Amino acid sequence: MRLLPALLLIAASCTLAAALRADDLLPPDTLPEQVIDHYIDARLQRAGVSPAPSADDANLLRRTTLDLAGRIPTAGEARAFVASSDSGKRQQLVGRLMASPAFNRQQTAEFDALLMDGTKSSIKEYLAKAFRENFSWDRMFRDMIVGEPDDAKQQGAIRFVASRAKDQDKLTVDTSVLFFGVNVSCAKCHDHPLVADWKQDHYYGMLSFFSRTFEVGEFFGEREYGKVNFKTVAGDSKDAKLMFLTGTVVEEPQSDEPNDKSKREEKQRIEELKKKKEPPPPPSYSRRSALVDAALKDEQSEFFSRAIVNHVWNRFFGRGLVNPVDQMHSENTASHPDLLAWLARDMRTSGYDLRRLIRGIVTSQAYARSSRWDSADKRPNDSLFAVALVRPLKPWQYGTSLLIASQNPDNLPADLSPEDLDKRMESLESAGRGLCSQFEVPTADFQVGVDEALLFSNGQKVAGELLRDGQDRLLAKLADCPDDKSAAETAIWNVFARPPAAEEVQGMTAFLSQRTDRAAEARKQFIWALLTSGECRFNY
Repeated sequence: MRLLPALLLIAASCTLAAALRADDLLPPDTLPEQVIDHYIDARLQRAGVSPAPSADDANLLRRTTLDLAGRIPTAGEARAFVASSDSGKRQQLVGRLMASPAFNRQQTAEFDALLMDGTKSSIKEYLAKAFRENFSWDRMFRDMIVGEPDDAKQQGAIRFVASRAKDQDKLTVDTSVLFFGVNVSCAKCHDHPLVADWKQDHYYGMLSFFSRTFEVGEFFGEREYGKVNFKTVAGDSKDAKLMFLTGTVVEEPQSDEPNDKSKREEKQRIEELKKKKEPPPPPSYSRRSALVDAALKDEQSEFFSRAIVNHVWNRFFGRGLVNPVDQMHSENTASHPDLLAWLARDMRTSGYDLRRLIRGIVTSQAYARSSRWDSADKRPNDSLFAVALVRPLKPWQYGTSLLIASQNPDNLPADLSPEDLDKRMESLESAGRGLCSQFEVPTADFQVGVDEALLFSNGQKVAGELLRDGQDRLLAKLADCPDDKSAAETAIWNVFARPPAAEEVQGMTAFLSQRTDRAAEARKQFIWALLTSGECRFNY
């Protein structure tokens, strides 16, 4: 590798600044949750902001269970957690959830939604194996970009490339955004007009890593030849070099462009491979493999480590340390640069251990803060993380949670073994997939869609799956309650996984008592109102 000084000036200075700052960071052996709270609290103190208090036990249980297991707690879990006086119950909760199969399923769903957004494909099969066997993030990156089809442990990973291979611009941009936190698309036609970091050389340098990728039936290979040429802003024609985002140029073996006869022969070989359903032989030099090597090289792996930290932080907090998450550059600095630098360093030194990062986040006090802002002072800027952000549930979280909320709580007793509980939850996850298809994966400007609103207004799935009158449903349990007060309390615990407020019970009791002539229908309307509420739709 060699460096182009003119292109590296800004990127290198940023890397050097990060290296110099490393000596000022908290020691590497500090626990991640302690580091998170240290830097978040220090910024709040400098800003003169007192953060929101911690969420109450029920709120924190619900938030953590949704984030780690992809579902709301059962009424039995909620009652037990709220009643417990064990000072270590939060740590025990996190440990129990992260040790459960549900955690791996939740990770699989989250990462598949992140990595395959904008495609019609999925890599869930690969991700399920990766999280079950605790693959490191750098290994997963290599599997997805290089992907050996005959390696059973990499089965399906190459779909990340395959689903985008016919649109190399999308493949280039998505790879840069998802693995490096950089959207280079604005540097395609000209140097970025607002960000000095990104020039055409960077965009076409990244595109060059994928330019030799081609399709062979269900397989993907790489040619031994092929150049990328582009026109500069000045109108000059220029051959792109294999260039990583830092400006580092990867030197590769010289290859001659084939003549027309060689191209025809290659086309024939490809057609024969398609008929035989065989993968093409690996190239003597893989540009995609060179990208992985360059991205993970010690002096420039900061892009890779910072990006995954920022993506995971964004998932659990509703906002990245760098926001938006695809705009990591000198004009858009992190809200907490030292925190991002420490967590990125910890990712590298821990062997890119995603579990360690997630555990640190969900056991921090910053994560535990209430989303209510009751102070007379103006609500602080979201970038301070002084108060939790309300986050819309993902489709699989919402679908599963609706089924749990509408279940007869007797079917999910508190004394179920972890194994039996997980089996029942996995069954509910499967049953909830039909509902999931009705919901959109939320974006930053999320609004409830028309299809979702109509589903809850008059959809047969809601009436047939959530509100039907069967012994396995909440409706049957409410009918067996001794009085309206008990019915109201049971419903609140089941749907919201928290103790009911006195005014809620009073209002619901009044509603039911006024409809004694149509009690069954009133109870159904009561449950419908809870299931369609904002409290049920969001993680708060």
